[in-house]
Amino acid sequence: MASGLRVHALSDLRQISAALRRQREMQQEQQRQHEARRAAAERERNLFRHSIGQVQPLHHAPRVAAQPAPAAPVPLQLVLDEQRALRESISDDFDVSSLLETDEGLSYRQPGVGPEVARKLRLGHWSIQATLDLHGLRLDEAREALGGFIRLQHQRGVRCVRIVHGKGLGSPGRVPVLKVRVQRWLVQKKEVLAFVQAKASDGGAGAVVVLLDRVRPRG
Repeated sequence: MASGLRVHALSDLRQISAALRRQREMQQEQQRQHEARRAAAERERNLFRHSIGQVQPLHHAPRVAAQPAPAAPVPLQLVLDEQRALRESISDDFDVSSLLETDEGLSYRQPGVGPEVARKLRLGHWSIQATLDLHGLRLDEAREALGGFIRLQHQRGVRCVRIVHGKGLGSPGRVPVLKVRVQRWLVQKKEVLAFVQAKASDGGAGAVVVLLDRVRPRG
């Protein structure tokens, strides 16, 4: 029986020794793989340095943070001045009666403009190049629209325009309120040389045909 125990103990010892040997071999293999990976990584890090050789760092001048260009100022005061000048240039309280010709259409000529200009305008000597229709606008809207329209067409070099104000048939008392206001506003515009009531084919008593001054060269 004692000899059987010795046999089992020797067999167990051999198995333990073999297991320890395999463990050591695995650890050694893992260590070799680790060293190989580390060496490969080192070669990769040194590849660029070995390729270009010795380098010298560049010396940079002191850097200044770039500032964005300031935005162009909005000429707000100029806009306000132009709007105020437009409102002041055509007043609703202007007395126009003394400036209108007492003909059938109550025509108008700027001082110094001969009567033949109104006659030619009435006969269609100048063709109508632009039209402004004021139907449906409030008085303040119509005033601003007319002032801007006259200024714009004059800047474009247009000579003859038509303003449609209506006959006032829908106004209280059937009084042509807008027609009278349009006459007041037009005589205050320096760009207006003359105006006459439109021909029947162009609106008759519901419109006026306006002759604008030529654009004066600057300088």
